[in-house]
Amino acid sequence: MKRLSLLLSAVFFIATAAGQGTRQWTTSRYDEFERGTPVNVAVRNDGQLEAAPALRALAQTPATFFWSVAASGGDLYAGTGAASGGSKVLRIDGKGGVSTAAEFKELTVQAVTVLRGGTVLAATSPDGKVYRVNPTGAPTAIFDAATTAEKPRYLWSVAEEPSGTVLVATGVPAAIYRIDPQNAATKPVLLFHSGDQHIRSLLVAPDGTIYAGSDGAGIIYRISHDGKPFALYAAPKHEITALALDAAGTLYAAGVGDRKPPTLPPLPASGQTAVSISILQPGSSISATGNTLVPDGSEIYRIAPDGTPLRLLQLREDVVYALAIRNGALFAGTGNRGRVYRVDTTEPGGSTDVAHSEASQVTAVAQTPGGLALVTANSGKVLQLSDVPAANATFTSDVFDGEATTLWGRTEILGSATGIDLFVRSGNVENPQGSAGALWSDWKPFKVTDSPLPVPATRYLQWKAVLHPNAQLRSVAVNYLQRNLPPQVDDVVVQPGARMPPQSGSNGPGTVSIGFRSAPAAAPSLGLSESGAPPLLAQRDRNSVTARWLAHDPNNDDLMFALDVRDVHEQTWHRIKDKLSERAYSFDAALLPDGEYVLRVTASDGPVHTDADMLIGERISQPFIVDTTPPVPGALTAAVQGGRLHATFQAQDATSAIAHAEFSVDAGPWQYLEPVGHLSDSPAEHYDWTVPVSGSGEHTVAVRVFDRNENAVSVKALAR
Repeated sequence: MKRLSLLLSAVFFIATAAGQGTRQWTTSRYDEFERGTPVNVAVRNDGQLEAAPALRALAQTPATFFWSVAASGGDLYAGTGAASGGSKVLRIDGKGGVSTAAEFKELTVQAVTVLRGGTVLAATSPDGKVYRVNPTGAPTAIFDAATTAEKPRYLWSVAEEPSGTVLVATGVPAAIYRIDPQNAATKPVLLFHSGDQHIRSLLVAPDGTIYAGSDGAGIIYRISHDGKPFALYAAPKHEITALALDAAGTLYAAGVGDRKPPTLPPLPASGQTAVSISILQPGSSISATGNTLVPDGSEIYRIAPDGTPLRLLQLREDVVYALAIRNGALFAGTGNRGRVYRVDTTEPGGSTDVAHSEASQVTAVAQTPGGLALVTANSGKVLQLSDVPAANATFTSDVFDGEATTLWGRTEILGSATGIDLFVRSGNVENPQGSAGALWSDWKPFKVTDSPLPVPATRYLQWKAVLHPNAQLRSVAVNYLQRNLPPQVDDVVVQPGARMPPQSGSNGPGTVSIGFRSAPAAAPSLGLSESGAPPLLAQRDRNSVTARWLAHDPNNDDLMFALDVRDVHEQTWHRIKDKLSERAYSFDAALLPDGEYVLRVTASDGPVHTDADMLIGERISQPFIVDTTPPVPGALTAAVQGGRLHATFQAQDATSAIAHAEFSVDAGPWQYLEPVGHLSDSPAEHYDWTVPVSGSGEHTVAVRVFDRNENAVSVKALAR
């Protein structure tokens, strides 16, 4: 098929300032398509959309769980299950009519098969029996597991042999029995017995070769007509849930769960004695009943006629319950998302998500003239996957967030040249579903040559593709341009007496921690702030000032910054530094006379815009004090009388309060000096103190005084 690749650019004439260039929202990978909503659209795991086989409901039933299905002419027979109250086989005719073909006391009809002569058989569990469903009257039990020597509790699969005999696969223990479906009095023959817990899957080839998959060791057996087994493949998974055989004799198998048996809740059962036992069901069965995931997902294997195995596909989130060959293609019914996959049998790893059942598990499939019949659990549905593509295949993308008011430009499409209709809508509320859809624009058709798209400039966008048969869509890229918004400065902290970077990485006496405010009126924090930004360690330096700020741009533009300062009593700003890309800066305090100042940080998106389009945002700090001048000392008087030294002193600072003072006598150690009034909280402080001295003669008294910014002055006097 001819492909079209349109690589087109978006060009806009914009009256307002433009954002940081044209960007693209691209949807091309499977995980990106998976976030959208397909309706009759198949999604390949390599990222491609195409019209899926049509999926339709065949009948409406009250059942919650279907475990099995078989086809006979235009009718379907589906086996149900329930937590209590028994089970049924429902007959669905070609017009969707539903009737009860048989009822059973057992909880589930785990297998249904239609023999070549039209006889319908149903296998039930637990306390397993195989029944012949009679057109009129009650069903007839033709196999009762309790009458065998092994007494298996579960019946998992039933298959007819070319000779007309029937094989029954059982669990706990794992065995295969051969029975005569027409003669209930004939004793069952134990054909095969395994050390595993269950024989979970069973298939008979046209030549009579028997294939069986086990739960426990995860072995696929090939068994001859006389019961001689051969381990065809030991899978990495512990449970083989499904088997399928194509016309060339290639066998396909689904493996589920880690090789180590999972811990599953026990099913209690009682015999005729007082002894109670616990029986574990397979992991896939528990998963379907409880709607939980099986560990490590599923794998699908291909085993060539010569016995060569190959892992075709790994599904991490899906449990494979059923496999079927249809028109040469391999289909897998899965849970716990209720999906059907078409598996590429030639290239490992390839698959296509062809149907969503809107139930949790697709548990069984059957061949019908028009396609594959599917039955589901959680909730119970009877569906048909047609052989022909759907006529109304529609894929709706996920909602894209432009994060600001956005102009939506030309699209770039990879896919078929024809057969794809495209639509688009936009809005300013995130979810367009339900009543909120009225707040969005209407769906508008568009072509890949349209620029801009025929929708308003908004924050959110969504596109839709209608695929006609044989059309394929691999990628949709929407060019968009955000309207430019000004940057924002979120916080500014100024710390006098600090310089960055520190000389040491440790937070010791020589460093100061600069954090952002936890509340507008709080002082700079010493720890993590509410912004989540870690504190900045700066070197203590009374002759420096360090500023730090937080800023962001709504368009994620690169920013540069400028710093200005002014005295709180003035109106004129003075530039300190511009063209900064960092978000912290230190400058010499000597640039500013002592006083009270504020700092302004201006953020600009100039690095990615012309001067005409550039936008700015700014924030002003709280006032801070610059004080580099020491206190002014007064006269120091000192005299000695009677072995005691009496001294007086005063000091005054023009900018900040006096922090503390110290004195020393005769070059002795410095001692704390308390001001008159005890509190050191004023720009001017007076000191008057007396201390004992020894010896006669002269004594030298020294005093040094500090303001709050560690500016110091010292004086001395001679006392006689």
